[in-house]
Parts: sequence; C-alpha cells; structure tokens
Amino acid sequence: MLVRILLIILSTTLLASCSMLMSQNTQSSTQSSSLVDYLYPNEGDRAEHTPQIPVLSLPVNVGLAFVPSDNWQSNALHNPNKIELLNKVKQSFLQHEYINRIEVIPDTYLKGGEGFTTLEQVARLYDVDVMALVSYDQVANTYENKAAIWYLTIVGMYVIEGNENTVQTFVDTAVFDVKSRKMLLRAPGLSKLNESTTAVDIAQTLSDKSYEGFELAFADMITNLDVELGQFEKRVKEEKVAKVVSKNGSGSSVSVYLLLIFGCVLLLRNPKQSHLS
Repeated sequence: MLVRILLIILSTTLLASCSMLMSQNTQSSTQSSSLVDYLYPNEGDRAEHTPQIPVLSLPVNVGLAFVPSDNWQSNALHNPNKIELLNKVKQSFLQHEYINRIEVIPDTYLKGGEGFTTLEQVARLYDVDVMALVSYDQVANTYENKAAIWYLTIVGMYVIEGNENTVQTFVDTAVFDVKSRKMLLRAPGLSKLNESTTAVDIAQTLSDKSYEGFELAFADMITNLDVELGQFEKRVKEEKVAKVVSKNGSGSSVSVYLLLIFGCVLLLRNPKQSHLS
C-alpha cells in the first residue's frame, strides 16, 4: 500500500514537472523581407546616393512586386497567395487617372540579383516606369498559458486549450521612380492576431493565422495607399516633388489645356486673319 502511494506521488510530481517545463516553453518564428537590404546590398551605396527630381511621363506604367525574402518559413507566403494579395493592391492604383496600367510581377524575377540595377532590368522587361515594392515582417509567437498547467497535469495536453498564439504582421509598399531611383510615396499596414489552441493544432493554427494576418495588414495598407496616392497629386502641384510630362514629351496635361485655350483666344481676336489663312 505504501509503495503504491509513493508511486502515485512520484508520477504526479513527474507530470507536474513536465507541465512546468512546457508552460515555460516559448517558440518564435519570423518571416520578413527588407527593402533597404535589397535595394542597397552595399551599405556604402546608401550614403552615396544623390536624390534627384523625377520626371514622370503620364500616364505611368507601374510594376508591382514583393521584395524577395531570404528566411523562408514553413508558414511563409506562397506565390499564389502573393499574387492574390498584389491583385488587391492593383485596384488601388487603377482608380487614379495618371496610372496607365499595372503589371503584377512575381518576386522570382527580382531574386536573380539585388539593388537598383536588377530593378531597372525588371522594369525594362515589363516596360514599366515606376516600381511599387512590398516588404513585410511577420512574427509568430507560441507559448503555454498559465491555465494550461493544472489542466495539462490532470487531463492532458491534447484536450485542453493550453497554447496562446500571437501573430503580428507589418507590410509596407514603397513606390519608386526607376530612372531617378527616387521614392515617390509609401504606405504601411499593420495587424495583430491572438488565438488559443491545443498543442496538436499549433502548426495548422499558425499557418491559418499567418495568411489572415497578411490579409488584414494588406487591407490596412491599401486604405493608407489610397490616401497617399491622392496626396501625391497635390504634392506634385504644390511641393514640386516631381516634374510631369505627357507621353509625347510635352509638358503636363494642365499646360496642354492652357495652350489650347490660348490658341482659341487668339482666333477669336483675329477672325479675319484666321479666315484668310
């Protein structure tokens, strides 16, 4: 009888010890892509770059792509998901009259190299004037919550929800004029998700929450991008952040309209001369 009691006490102690160890266990995974590291693989280039006023030929053609990632994770974004998200961003650009067309470009074309040289090659390949690059940073944390300690000891880890999963996602779209290498505008997006689950469901939960986190962050970013694209038109006029010309090389559309009006005024003032000509 005494031996049986000692065995029960020993078993309980061992289970409690396992519970304590698991409750302190925290796992973290990160998937990210860095815009700065991609465009400026050599740190010296960041200081040497001299910004210049870009010349935009309206309407512009825009290339849209993800910045390639070096640290692949099992729950990382796959190409079909990336294309789906980029097509949502595409709609924001198409709402503006100064945009001609949008080319969604797979990031595999950007993986062949780094820096603005590669960016210029891709731009020539797709015949685009401007590149919109989407970078991201997603951190997923999994840890045992305190409520799991008792239930894990008595019932078992596969039955009671004993894990907290937090997925935080940041995305950022930066729009560059390819020729001048000047950033025209940028728009960020954020999301944070929390989910409790059993230990056996962690992998599937993190995979689901990972993509959901990207969807929410992209929705936030698209809202901000709509605002920034609208503000860019005002900044061109008021702050002269870019020189605007038409595709045929003349001045901006406003200047063309003024020229037509001026010509009409001259004809009205000299009807006889225009008739003789």
